[in-house]
Amino acid sequence: MTPLVAAAVLCAAVTHAGWNAIAHAIRDQLVAFTLIGGGAAVLGALVACFAPLPASAAWPYLVVSALLHTGYQTLLMRSFTLGDFGQMYPIARGTAPLVVTVLAAGLVGETLDGTQTAGVLVCSAGLVGVALWGFRGAGGAPRGPALTAALATGLAIAGYTVVDGVGVRASGTPLGYIAWLMILEGLPIPAYAVWARGGRLFAALRPYAARGLLGAAMSMTAYGLVLWAQTRAALAPVAALRESSIIVGAAIGTVFFKERFGLPRIAAAGLMVAGIGLMLHTG
Repeated sequence: MTPLVAAAVLCAAVTHAGWNAIAHAIRDQLVAFTLIGGGAAVLGALVACFAPLPASAAWPYLVVSALLHTGYQTLLMRSFTLGDFGQMYPIARGTAPLVVTVLAAGLVGETLDGTQTAGVLVCSAGLVGVALWGFRGAGGAPRGPALTAALATGLAIAGYTVVDGVGVRASGTPLGYIAWLMILEGLPIPAYAVWARGGRLFAALRPYAARGLLGAAMSMTAYGLVLWAQTRAALAPVAALRESSIIVGAAIGTVFFKERFGLPRIAAAGLMVAGIGLMLHTG
């Protein structure tokens, strides 16, 4: 992983935490994800007009990834409803790196050296520490359902990370891949919202339209940077480094949503930074 790739992934991490915070701040989660998904689909269609069409070998991955992303968005909506942003976001993101490491080794044949493996483990330990310290559901909600939803979200993240890591390499065009992925994954939730809410939906969307479209642009930018990075580096370090977004997410939860962070989470964040340093080792 070169410094340029690392910088791109870190930029994606900050941008990703930002659009998730925008989604969480909109109380009606179906409205939030309709705006973000629909906006991303429109942006993807615009980019697709100018980007090369992905190679035929990439389309099965695009279809599977779109299904996984739809499941991920549905689970993320549930997580944000049940728990605090400063904990649901880190738990969802923090479960992915270790799963990606295992899947990348078993399915893609990517193996890390000892130092990089240690980096993934240390980083994941820090992620878990940030996520689980003082865990509680939102508004006194039961812990079990909130934790289950967040962990399931993390598994979905790991699944689409590996699928897209292979798919974007087969596509021959990271820009074309992200454009068509945004189109395919962006339509199901808005379509469901139209079916479920009917004419009431558009009145509900109007007050949040600007924020939702900003979130859509941030979502596409964040994942586009990650897909580009996956064509330049192994999947596991990219996945682990990307999840540095949980520090940003925890900070956003503290500053904007008045959620507790505390010294133990700061220490866990330090573990994560140490793990990132080990992951950047090149042998």
